[in-house]
Amino acid sequence: MNERTPTAPQHVRTPADVKRMAEELMPMFYADMKRLARHERHRVGAGNTLQTTALIHEAYLKLLRSPSFNDRAHFLRASALAMRHVLINYAHENLAEKRGGGAIVESLTASHDIGIQDDQSLIDVHEALGRLALLDPRLAEVVECRFFAGFSEEDTALALGISDRTVRRDWIKARAWLRRELADDDPATRQA
Repeated sequence: MNERTPTAPQHVRTPADVKRMAEELMPMFYADMKRLARHERHRVGAGNTLQTTALIHEAYLKLLRSPSFNDRAHFLRASALAMRHVLINYAHENLAEKRGGGAIVESLTASHDIGIQDDQSLIDVHEALGRLALLDPRLAEVVECRFFAGFSEEDTALALGISDRTVRRDWIKARAWLRRELADDDPATRQA
């Protein structure tokens, strides 16, 4: 997201206000959300059946059900969560269609991403993220923003109200925790 983007109004309380605010904010952030959604759709392997526009529109519908947006950061955070839910729901639906899907293949690289190779891997990351949220909610929020919404360090910091350096440190910690957690869940890495 860029610096010239207008900020959201400060206090929204009624459902009608939420809808009006979402309708006002979506055009402002649409190009950024489309770029992020396209990147995330390809990165998590959503394939050709989940189009970028569909991801954005599904996220928008989820945003309309949000209780309120206090500011731009809150809207960004809600957008990240909405994209995460849409991608997870999509993966669940695909696995249900395939009656269990294929083999689980996890690839947690040393780079700045958590690799996803199939729908089951995406669901595994989602479930591990739920466990991480119980241990350290902020680490889970950083993963949600960076991984599921594709936010930059700066946008993640803005959405969460923390510094860029804290985002960097938390992202490193969270990736390491997820690598360990997902390796523990992988039957191929367990000793019999």
